[in-house]
Amino acid sequence: VGWHRDLHAHPELSGVEERTAGVVAAHLRALGLEVRTNVAGAFGVIGILRGGKPGPSVALRADMDALPVTEQTGLSYASTVTTQYNGQTVGVMHACGHDSHTAILMGVAEVLSGMKATLPGTVTFLFQPDEEGAGGAKRMLDAGAFDNPRVEAVYGLHTWPGPTGTVSTRSGGMMASIDGWRVVVHGRQSHGAQPWRGIDPIVIGAQIVNDLQTIVSRSVDLTAGPAVVTVGVFNGGVRENIIPDSAVMYGTFRTFNPAARQTVATQIRKIATGIAVAGGATATVTITDDGYPPTVNDPRWFGRATNVLRNTLGASNVLESPPAMPGEDFSILMQRVPGLFIFLGVTPRGTDPLTVPANHSPLYVVDEAAFPTGITALASLALDALLNGVPRLAPIP
Repeated sequence: VGWHRDLHAHPELSGVEERTAGVVAAHLRALGLEVRTNVAGAFGVIGILRGGKPGPSVALRADMDALPVTEQTGLSYASTVTTQYNGQTVGVMHACGHDSHTAILMGVAEVLSGMKATLPGTVTFLFQPDEEGAGGAKRMLDAGAFDNPRVEAVYGLHTWPGPTGTVSTRSGGMMASIDGWRVVVHGRQSHGAQPWRGIDPIVIGAQIVNDLQTIVSRSVDLTAGPAVVTVGVFNGGVRENIIPDSAVMYGTFRTFNPAARQTVATQIRKIATGIAVAGGATATVTITDDGYPPTVNDPRWFGRATNVLRNTLGASNVLESPPAMPGEDFSILMQRVPGLFIFLGVTPRGTDPLTVPANHSPLYVVDEAAFPTGITALASLALDALLNGVPRLAPIP
């Protein structure tokens, strides 16, 4: 709890988690672990616990970065940090629970370090920067996080609305892929009183926004999984009596399978360019190529892993999660090795999880009473893999 409150009061945005990394590294060194810092060209931290006996190698991961959100929780340890973000002064807050993830994994490191002499195998603790930003998980892999020792399984968790003392997960697609898109409509500038002398990119852009809403309902096979297309930003013009020469919009789309992912990208291009041409304009469409794939719990590994959780937490405290449309770059780690991703319930018992502020809200609060459950879950999953071995599974196509 002390670590959590300290980290919560001192949040750092993606790529600048310097203080957080320092707190983590100092703790791991105090436990006697091998520690690597400044991993992934940023502030990633790796701690390696080598057990006293030979055995498998597993990894546990926590993300460390915060969000550009001004906290409104009123907590005694609430963040008052501000920074510059996209040219604006904004608050910085752990509005997605990464402070909790970090504190929990620090606790797991302490628990497992106490078993070092009898521990069969190796545990790699990954404290990852930049989950909310530019793909910290991939950069950790590129920096050799899974190579020495060679990791055979990986586990992680995320705080989520749900009863404290429970975890939830699902076999197969658990969290959606994350992709971004951007459309620039190029029209012709004119006086607002003479629209016939220009080509209005705002009107054309509005038509594009409307038609994008048909992609999920008319082009995606929803029997294979849900999908979402969202317009998050629409900008155009600087003055009320000037029709601008361009308008820009951008947003995100989420899917659970490669076919739907490709369909959505193709339809965004078709709709934007087609409507622009019909209105006498042109459109430049960009689909980001650095998105995250879906987070998929391998069905071949899922049964064993969830049995471990039921045995340690109690069967009634292991729930089935519906597919979640937010995404996670933990998905990239599970493309390399099998593992399990779980949601940790952080809503006080007796409170309806549907009524509490959700992740990314300035009112997001984590029930610290959930931390022992998170520590137990990750420690037990790691111990099961070390004691009983890790099956060799080909990556899911």
